[in-house]
Amino acid sequence: MNLSYFIAKRISFKKTGGFTGTIHRIAVASIALGLSIMIISFLILGGFQSVISEKVFSFTGHYQVHRFVMSKSLEDSPTSKESFFYTHSMEHDYIRHVQGYANKPGLLKGDEEVEGVIMKGVGPDFDVRSFEPSLIKGRFIQFDDGESAVNEVLLSTKIARKLLLDVGDRVTIYFVQDPPRFRRLEIVGLYETFLEDFDEKVIIGDIQTIRVLNDWDLDKVGGFEVFIQDPRKIDRYADDLYDLTDYDLRLVKSTDKYIQIFDWLELLNNNVYVFLGLILFVAAFNMVSILFILIMERTQMIGILKALGAKNKQIRRVFIWNGLRIIGRGMFLGNLIGLGFGWIQDSTRLIRLDPENYYMSFVPVYWDWTAVLGLNILILIITTAVLFIPAMIISNVNPIKAIRFD
Repeated sequence: MNLSYFIAKRISFKKTGGFTGTIHRIAVASIALGLSIMIISFLILGGFQSVISEKVFSFTGHYQVHRFVMSKSLEDSPTSKESFFYTHSMEHDYIRHVQGYANKPGLLKGDEEVEGVIMKGVGPDFDVRSFEPSLIKGRFIQFDDGESAVNEVLLSTKIARKLLLDVGDRVTIYFVQDPPRFRRLEIVGLYETFLEDFDEKVIIGDIQTIRVLNDWDLDKVGGFEVFIQDPRKIDRYADDLYDLTDYDLRLVKSTDKYIQIFDWLELLNNNVYVFLGLILFVAAFNMVSILFILIMERTQMIGILKALGAKNKQIRRVFIWNGLRIIGRGMFLGNLIGLGFGWIQDSTRLIRLDPENYYMSFVPVYWDWTAVLGLNILILIITTAVLFIPAMIISNVNPIKAIRFD
């Protein structure tokens, strides 16, 4: 058996009591606490980024492709489904789905109130599966296969509360055009994203209604929303999609269109990295301090080992093995606490949030196993590296003075 490892086992906190055992337990607890907090931070940060990004992308796609316009009108200029972009887009493996849409502003009238809204017209190609997590009541629009418009609409819960409306009610929407026109629509569902850009002004209806109002042909849409297989590569594929678009079309990334939301998420990301650096520094400092204390307490043992002929390298290994055992136990408990918290929160949604401030009603958890593995490796490398700092003082210990040390 390795002599250094054997001695390290004999002086571990299971074999000793009193002060040494307490120091060992404090060291294990500090590593466990630091690692668990880092794991929880990354799980929650990933949850925030994932939930909010998915809400935005489910409404807008990862990219929008529409006509160039000089004005800032809320209405879209028509483009054809016969365009080169639409007919060739699905030839690329990284594109998951493409759907047409059209926007038209109007005034939504309830029994007592009037609200300015933007009607987003969608068709049978709309990705309902991505939108379903935001649909909290009722159902989605059921489209006809013919040319007639479906008089069904989805409202946000915020707009519905303002106008005192609910699923099953009928509502009138007035469109400002020459001549002015209106439609009587049935509310078939309510959605909620907690994002002001959508909940305060967007209702979802049939794109055929907008085609009829604007005198568009059946192949005309206001633009296309593009979904890719991996949202993390949204910047990478932008140039490829730009080359694919027609000369009169414009490509816009959702991360640029709603930059205030994604900049906020990036700011959270930076805060967590600062937090990570501070915890790593504290963990490393604790390991150095605790190993110094253990070396001082075992000064007599070091002197006896040197007197018996042990080399400095062998004695250093005793304390390095001891430190590794502390790190291993601390990392095990840290993973148990961090991942356990994540599982409980993901299963029960125990910790709630104010959706008005956080855009969601509970603390989300995203299982990023790469980040968890990376944190474990980072803790292991840094804490192991700092073990050699206090161990270097062993070579300066005088055996005679060490044996007399009290």
